[in-house]
Amino acid sequence: MTPAIIQARKAGIYFRTHRYVHEPDAASYGLEAADKLGLDPARVFKTLVAVMDNRRLVMAMVPVARQLDLKALARVDGAKKATMAPPREVERATGYVLGGVSPLGQKRPLAAFLDESAMGYATVHVSGGRRGLEIELAPADLLLLTGGQSAPVSL
Repeated sequence: MTPAIIQARKAGIYFRTHRYVHEPDAASYGLEAADKLGLDPARVFKTLVAVMDNRRLVMAMVPVARQLDLKALARVDGAKKATMAPPREVERATGYVLGGVSPLGQKRPLAAFLDESAMGYATVHVSGGRRGLEIELAPADLLLLTGGQSAPVSL
């Protein structure tokens, strides 16, 4: 049981978990999840953490087949510039290891932005807090649990 699953259970939302065998040499954790679970990569979202120009950490959830648009992320957060957070800082802030960073159940809640493309699906998949574990839930519930907002943050 991960902090992500605990948070979803406590919230009383509908969600499903999906497990797969993670291959350590996978080039992309998110694309591996989509492939192993037979999912459309547009419905599988990776969790990325960026540092704004004021040193504030911000989380973005984008489809695994797309890239985070750092300029757009900075703009929707009201910052001038954003850069990717160093791996150690991501792990320290979220409590998760890279490849298993979930937007749910983080050690320190971060401002959250879900790419607007998620809103076109009944459910999306995000990391369950461990490599090889995905949580499927409604985008509206994901926004509710993260305190996030929908925004165009992918390329």
